[in-house]
Amino acid sequence: MDERTASVPRPEYPRPQYRRTRWSNLNGRWGFEIDRADTGLERGLVDAPLEGDILVPFAPESKLSGIGDTDFLRAVWYRRDLQVPAEWAGDRVLLHFGAVDHDATVWVDGVEVGRHRGGFASFSIDITEQAPPGSTVPVVVRARDEPTRPQARGKQATEYTPVGAVYGRTTGIWQTVWMEPVPVPAFRRPRITPNLGARSFDIEMPLTTNRPGAVVVVIASDEEGEVARMRVRADLDLAPRMALTVPEDRLRTWSPNDPHLYGLRFELRDADDALLDALDSYAGMRSVAVQGRAITLNGEPVFQRLVLDQGYYPDSLMTAPSDAELVRDIELGLAAGFNGARLHQKVFEERYLYHADRLGYLVWGEFGDWGCITDGPADDRQQPDAAYVAEWLEVLERDHSHPSIVGWCPLNETPQHIGDRITVLDDVTRAMFLATKAHDTSRPVLDASGYSHRVIESDVYDSHDYEQDPARFAANHAGLSHGRPRVNRDDDRDETWSIPYAGQPYFVSEFGGIWWNPDEIGRPQNEEQSWGYGERVRDTEEFHRRFDGLVGVLLDEPEMFGYCYTQLTDVFQEENGVYRFDRSEKFSIERIRAAQLRPAAIESAGR
Repeated sequence: MDERTASVPRPEYPRPQYRRTRWSNLNGRWGFEIDRADTGLERGLVDAPLEGDILVPFAPESKLSGIGDTDFLRAVWYRRDLQVPAEWAGDRVLLHFGAVDHDATVWVDGVEVGRHRGGFASFSIDITEQAPPGSTVPVVVRARDEPTRPQARGKQATEYTPVGAVYGRTTGIWQTVWMEPVPVPAFRRPRITPNLGARSFDIEMPLTTNRPGAVVVVIASDEEGEVARMRVRADLDLAPRMALTVPEDRLRTWSPNDPHLYGLRFELRDADDALLDALDSYAGMRSVAVQGRAITLNGEPVFQRLVLDQGYYPDSLMTAPSDAELVRDIELGLAAGFNGARLHQKVFEERYLYHADRLGYLVWGEFGDWGCITDGPADDRQQPDAAYVAEWLEVLERDHSHPSIVGWCPLNETPQHIGDRITVLDDVTRAMFLATKAHDTSRPVLDASGYSHRVIESDVYDSHDYEQDPARFAANHAGLSHGRPRVNRDDDRDETWSIPYAGQPYFVSEFGGIWWNPDEIGRPQNEEQSWGYGERVRDTEEFHRRFDGLVGVLLDEPEMFGYCYTQLTDVFQEENGVYRFDRSEKFSIERIRAAQLRPAAIESAGR
């Protein structure tokens, strides 16, 4: 076994922004069985031993799981005994799943206790009645993952062999499973929104129930000690709210240059001031706004030098093999001159966002929506459903309070002709946009990255452009300053995919993808072995000339607020990363950094 997984893998606390002191990590060896025909329920697998075992939280397709089966897995089963500590008596017992792909059903002591659809969002189940403190009971999880039906699957291949820009599949548990005792009443997940104009944190504190005379106390602190404290009644509102003001002489904004975080302590106390529940948290004071075509951070334009991060690892797929690997990916991006990332076609785990918060790394929160395209007619080929909206709302609720997130983007590259009828794609795109704005008015929302833009109120507009020649690339974007930016469409079929540009802040949210693998030079181009955009460069010098030229076009455009380069690392056969898949260097990182860190036109204008 790899030394990284010799003990319990991924042992760190999985929810670092809201920490309780008592919890139990359930990663490690579980019983496991592949159920290719999805007949396990009929065959009695809820109550039967399973034929093998697996190392959770690694997916069965990965090497680190100990399985490494890369075929289609229509259903998989997990089983282990839960030992609930007796000292948790009097509390509710919650079972938490970081992520299970795709449809999960959970049984405890033979009783179904919950179901969840969606492979990216976290979910929790109250198992107290079936697993009271002091008991040892079996927990069984079945995960179903249909190989071809429309569902949000991100970059997971729907054909047997991954090719081009899609990779291997992930089925079942792929993030930490854990358990914690929660008192009655208790906090649900608080929601923290910085309000820099008022020097306050606007805080909502949902409760499981109200108790007469109860109060909530919130304390903010920094390295010098207590900064602010506020106390509100917790017996009137199911979600008490407050505006916790930071004194002017203790105000320190969060930014990439100074990712300052205030400590926050949440306490729920009864009428006699006895402590009922407590959470330790943190928050960053920063603002995001739209000024003309600039997106500002704390009132100043900050050019967003983003990199596309797929979040895949050679031996563990979508699961980081260790917490240190999450930190390393951010540090690699920073070393190359990027100040943030599009977290692409995947909802990253909470610990990644925690590290982005503390390292000052700008993030666009996204959804792994690929997987709903069908062979239907040009104006009705996309078939997302209500599950997309439901899971996206779960993601928004989980990730709202992270200061590193500066924008939301629920959809990516949804090619579909705009015809004469309102389609499923129109409805779902608008529903996901409205859901995002209803949940969070403090950040800009991009309805769909690249295409298809369907929401006229979208805060941001963008395009994807993988033109490899810097001169032609510059010509593609010369119209932005005249209000005529590049808009993605299918010129071959004369298909219009998006509504017209309406003057919003604009950026090229995918470009580059420069293909380079020195080991493949002189070999035939085989997409199953090596793939990238355009013609491969001949050597690293040609890469740097092309990279400098493409980046320079966007930095010099005065109406461009940012860009996103494809991509941070190679991923399996897609070999267009700044780094190799094993995170080793392919190019001169100092040259890449220097090309990006000269001032951008929109920053120099002081808008």
